[in-house]
Amino acid sequence: MSEGERTEQRWLLLIHQLPSKPAYFRVKIWRRLRGIGAVAVKSTVYALPANAETQEDFEWLLQEILAGGGEAMLCEARLVDGLSDAQVRALFDEARDADYAEIVNDARIVAAGIKADATPETEVRSQIGRLRKRMGEVVAVDFFGASGRLTVEGLIADLETRVTEDEAMATAPKKQIEANEFKGRVWVTRRDVHVDRIACSWLIRRFIDPDAIIRFVAGKGYVPNEGELRFDMFEGEFTHEGDRCSFEVLLARTAISDPALQAIAEIVHDIDLKDGKFSREETTGIASLIAGIAMANKEDEQRIAQGASVFDNLYQYFRKKRG
Repeated sequence: MSEGERTEQRWLLLIHQLPSKPAYFRVKIWRRLRGIGAVAVKSTVYALPANAETQEDFEWLLQEILAGGGEAMLCEARLVDGLSDAQVRALFDEARDADYAEIVNDARIVAAGIKADATPETEVRSQIGRLRKRMGEVVAVDFFGASGRLTVEGLIADLETRVTEDEAMATAPKKQIEANEFKGRVWVTRRDVHVDRIACSWLIRRFIDPDAIIRFVAGKGYVPNEGELRFDMFEGEFTHEGDRCSFEVLLARTAISDPALQAIAEIVHDIDLKDGKFSREETTGIASLIAGIAMANKEDEQRIAQGASVFDNLYQYFRKKRG
């Protein structure tokens, strides 16, 4: 879907001024703003996407501010100039990705405890329950489908598997599928693609189906059509599993064995998950190239087309380097 075809975005803006004292009141309001998922577009102006639920959240908060001796007004707006809808959506995604990153760090601590057999199973289950509860709270205010959710969901699902099944079942890879089984299919992923989705799209069209149709949809609330294959999407057929990014999963689940592709998978992993697991020397440069492509191109097909050139060259580099 092109920019012009998308529904015009409307925003709710809460403009407020708080009394200097008591200090706890300012902290309380800040926590309430964070809890409902609002982001600051100016120092005293907070935004939420406009709908009945977010309007109610802001209205309750407005009353709270007035009752505490502050000033506040609520308005609905359409951005015309100075700040674009895409930039505001990016602010929301950045805020939610930061929330997801905190959960990821805690999930990895839990995983380390399981691996070292240092935490009782009952405590592990309690820790996982708290992680999923926190994830649910963030998902509730993840209005535009930030990419960090996939990593969190994959890690928590992996933890749950490890405490409910024996080690052999937990580590057993999913069945490999011949790549030619996917020819003629429609592939679906979230719009505003970045490194993992660009790499997956390249892998699909280069090694699975050169004529593959790839559709770009909203990251949240999409209901798949029959026969579609979703990648790098929540509950998708090919998405994050444990600490593996979608490119790694797609590569592992197809019958494609190529050391050059494995090297690329390690680079995509470190750029996408930001955990430095493989620390390949090429990662920083590729990350900059992909970031530049995303900044210079609004349309997803343009990003994929230019990203394909990067991965084509990278693939040839690793093939010749190995040779």
